[in-house]
Amino acid sequence: MADPASYRPATGTIPTGPGVYRFSDAEGRVIYVGKAINLRQRLNSYFADPASLHFRTQTMVRTAAKVEWTVVRNELEALQLEYTWIKQFDPRFNIKYRDDKSYPWVAVTWGEEFPRVFVGRGAKRKPNRYFGPYAQAWAIRETLDSLLHVFPMRSCTQGVFNAAKSSGRPCLLGYIGKCAAPCVGRINAEDHRELVEDVCEFLAGRTGALVRGLEAEMFAASARQEFEKAAVIRDRLVALKQASERNAIVLSDGTDADVVALATDPLEVAVQVFHVRDGRILGERAWVAERSDDGDEAELLERFLLQLYAGEVDSIPALVLAPTLPASGDVLAQLLAEERGGRVRIKVPQRGDKAALLETAGRNAAEALALHKLRRASDLSARNRALEELQAALDLPEVPLRIECFDISHIQGTQVVASMVVFEDGLARKGEYRRFVIRTVEGSNDVGAMHEVITRRFRRLLEERSTTPQDADGPLLIDPDTGAPRRFAYLPSLIVVDGGAPQVAAAAAAMAELGITDVALCGLAKRLEEVWLPGQEFPLILPRASEALYLLQRVRDEAHRFAITHHRSRRSSAMVESVLDAVPGLGEIRRKAVLKHFGSLRKLRAAEVDAIAEVPGIGPRTAAAIKAALDGEEAAPAINLTTGEVIDAP
Repeated sequence: MADPASYRPATGTIPTGPGVYRFSDAEGRVIYVGKAINLRQRLNSYFADPASLHFRTQTMVRTAAKVEWTVVRNELEALQLEYTWIKQFDPRFNIKYRDDKSYPWVAVTWGEEFPRVFVGRGAKRKPNRYFGPYAQAWAIRETLDSLLHVFPMRSCTQGVFNAAKSSGRPCLLGYIGKCAAPCVGRINAEDHRELVEDVCEFLAGRTGALVRGLEAEMFAASARQEFEKAAVIRDRLVALKQASERNAIVLSDGTDADVVALATDPLEVAVQVFHVRDGRILGERAWVAERSDDGDEAELLERFLLQLYAGEVDSIPALVLAPTLPASGDVLAQLLAEERGGRVRIKVPQRGDKAALLETAGRNAAEALALHKLRRASDLSARNRALEELQAALDLPEVPLRIECFDISHIQGTQVVASMVVFEDGLARKGEYRRFVIRTVEGSNDVGAMHEVITRRFRRLLEERSTTPQDADGPLLIDPDTGAPRRFAYLPSLIVVDGGAPQVAAAAAAMAELGITDVALCGLAKRLEEVWLPGQEFPLILPRASEALYLLQRVRDEAHRFAITHHRSRRSSAMVESVLDAVPGLGEIRRKAVLKHFGSLRKLRAAEVDAIAEVPGIGPRTAAAIKAALDGEEAAPAINLTTGEVIDAP
């Protein structure tokens, strides 16, 4: 790899105006394309402090051997040139959104004399027309089957078509009325193409004109007393309406729009798109990509939209609904409008059907990202590589087959709890998760709480091992009487704490006090994903794309989730119990019954007296007292359990 200093432009040679730059490798291949409002400021950021760059960006800078730029007049021209260069050079370090799965589409071979329609997957070819993609192959096949009863265009392969043409006999579809049989001359090319145009209109979502045309044709045939022809058209109308009803209306105003939602984490981004035409979802698609830098959601959205519509002018809608405006704002909309040849708006819906549809797309994006991570986590080779990378990075004597992670959770020092999660061979062992209620530390003291929980975990280890029968191989980890594992008798290979140097130091002190010296320890700090080791002044920086960092993040995030769940449960129980303490005649047993029945203070506050009286042991008088106590209490503020921010009153 080249030294970035060897090709860094001389000081003062980079212009300060807007422009587009490209990095090339030693063989002249363009590996990255970007745009900037201030070229000098942007390019200097690549060379000033390489260690502060995203790992993928660092790799790009080291791989490159040359950087060039082109100055333009404004941001629109910069976006246009970036758009052109990305299509032309296909740079390897620009974000590549790949399909989360293979979606089917409907293709019409428009360039043939007698076009055919079929369902397929994979790459698209010119001059075919494509519709979709669709979520389910079986659904679009059923729709197409109904559609061929209305517009019997050709759907057979070229081999079947040639065989029928040679023999002079149509295939089965021609005999049952699902094909107009152009192979044997029952319909000429011009009339057949009219059928093809009608099918394309339907697939594009424009069904109103087709229905009105068939109805007019049916009434005209009936007026001419051609009742058999009118009955055929009537059956076609029924089939057309059945095919249309397969896609429910989601936007009542008949809008044509693409609904785009994102789900992100520090390493990857998932995008979900709903293609809405004439108010109906005619297709959907999901993409997943590795993040190449620390860009925000607006920058990710801009890059995705450029890639989505690059080279597919026909697919650009008049409206794009998104969770945020792209980084370039109206400039991107102006570029898409020039490509489309008509106005394009990018909007962030705030309420109504469009906002609800965007929220649904967001949930789908989150599920796509979770599914992608699950596939990656279940990949045996990826797990083995993660464990091996972790062993090398932490300089461990052996692969850390058992990893335990600890996290502390509280709100302003109240209801302090801790969690312990266990991963073996890179997979979660949920049956061995443990929860702790912090007893000796009060207030917002994460360091003291971490010291306590590590002490309790390893004290239990020593206690169980001291009372566990021994055999030739050491202590028996399985109880011979019950067959159950001894809960804390397993010695982990690696302890991970959620936090930086202070939390790691507290955990190391607790282990040293108990004489635990053969267990590795590290901490993972959230802000920059730094790995802290005991006694080290500076953190260890793992490559952002490494499987080892991905495994540590999964372990840390699972510990955080488990701790938050425990804290919420205890906080809700404590709040309900504290309110009910003042109710006369309500003892501990009935208080617990009320708590178990409703589960949370919010639900109990919302309940009516009759609903409270339905709890076993709670009569109408006690229910009225409970309701009076709740109504007389000042509502406590709702708090974001991740940030501690006061949100609103419940």
